[in-house]
Amino acid sequence: MRNYLIMSFMIVLFAVGYAMAADFKNMAGDCCAKGKQPDTVTAPAKGGDEEASCKHCRMDRKKFAHSRMFIKYDDETSAATCSLRCAAVELINSIDRSPQSILVGDYATRQLIDAERAVWVIGGTKQGVMTRNPKWAFAGQEAAEAFVKENGGRIATFDEAMTAANGDLYQDTKMIRDKRKMMKNQ
Repeated sequence: MRNYLIMSFMIVLFAVGYAMAADFKNMAGDCCAKGKQPDTVTAPAKGGDEEASCKHCRMDRKKFAHSRMFIKYDDETSAATCSLRCAAVELINSIDRSPQSILVGDYATRQLIDAERAVWVIGGTKQGVMTRNPKWAFAGQEAAEAFVKENGGRIATFDEAMTAANGDLYQDTKMIRDKRKMMKNQ
């Protein structure tokens, strides 16, 4: 019975992730999904990104500036997270709101950039933030390729990174719970 519930939960997460990826692909400005290179991906950090800790896990967003994310919704509300994993949780929990913009910390510069136009790297030897399967964003192709050459992984789009984050959600959540339990027992 337990395995059935886990499998059902994972199927629901995959379906939500797939639907979110389709929504993101249809949003205006998704140049990467159309196979074009963006002119620029740097976006100004406007209001709200000052949140010190992640909305979902309470991690220090300044310490994790290279992976932090900031989501602004069309209803003018926003959410600040430490990572793509927590942004995935946020977007799942906010299914009735549409993102107006999604910003991510550039791995190399820590500056906020447009997550949909960023060049993403999935995997590699660098430990991820809140995940076993790391996902990093870069403002340009060259920086992403240099990272892959040094650390492994593969170049990806935002849609691919978000789909991977949703697919990894159950295992990542289990890993985080286990780590917190271990720390509590020390």
